[in-house]
Amino acid sequence: MFTGIIESKATIRDVLREGTNVHFMMECRLAPELKIDQSVAHNGVCLTVVDIKGDVYKVTAVAETLAKTTLGNWKQGDLINIERSLVLGARLDGHFVQGHVDTTGACTDKQTADGSWLFRFRFPEAYAALIIEKGSICLNGVSLTVFNVGRNEFTVTIIPYTFEHTNFSALEPGDAVNLEFDVLGKYLLRKGEIG
Repeated sequence: MFTGIIESKATIRDVLREGTNVHFMMECRLAPELKIDQSVAHNGVCLTVVDIKGDVYKVTAVAETLAKTTLGNWKQGDLINIERSLVLGARLDGHFVQGHVDTTGACTDKQTADGSWLFRFRFPEAYAALIIEKGSICLNGVSLTVFNVGRNEFTVTIIPYTFEHTNFSALEPGDAVNLEFDVLGKYLLRKGEIG
């Protein structure tokens, strides 16, 4: 379980393919604090740490993860948002995030807004029931509030701190992003479907 509050950015140092799996070698200042078998969110995707050497650690993505997230497009040099799992008793500054990406979306617009940035995103309309005006979304691992919600689009505002401390600074129109919709909304929708 995560909160969508990014702790650090990691740089992909190498991408290694082994059968249908892909291993990512991640360089990050948090690496010395990690442990083998620890869950860490990478752009919102929960991956298990399998090896650590100095400032570099290794995670593995299976075919299902590669197909349903942006991980299949990751390459050497990419910046990735990192968050360690929630510690029981800690403050919940974002919202409940599982690290289970629902789908990918695409950035359609990026504008400056007098010190902040407005980003517009498109997502598959099949997920329209899971997003509401002023609701929460996890976008590339970042807990954000959405507005100007349409059937398949929404907007978020990024403050300077978030812009500088996440990979939003590198995000441009056309880029794909990982989306996890609010788990509470998913359970409510499911309850309505089954009565």
